[in-house]
Amino acid sequence: MAHKFEIWKDKKGEFRVRFKYNSEVIFSTEGYSSKASAKNAISSILKNGPAAEIEDNS
Repeated sequence: MAHKFEIWKDKKGEFRVRFKYNSEVIFSTEGYSSKASAKNAISSILKNGPAAEIEDNS
């Protein structure tokens, strides 16, 4: 699979989510205190992302 979400634990012990495409990190989230919160972030991105507005500030 060329793209995926990863949940990982940082040095502070917080759970973070990163989205990778072809092994390149496209974005990562803030730290969450629980893995459930990190999974909720993924669900929110999947639900709300496709309808998100594109803002071109160039």
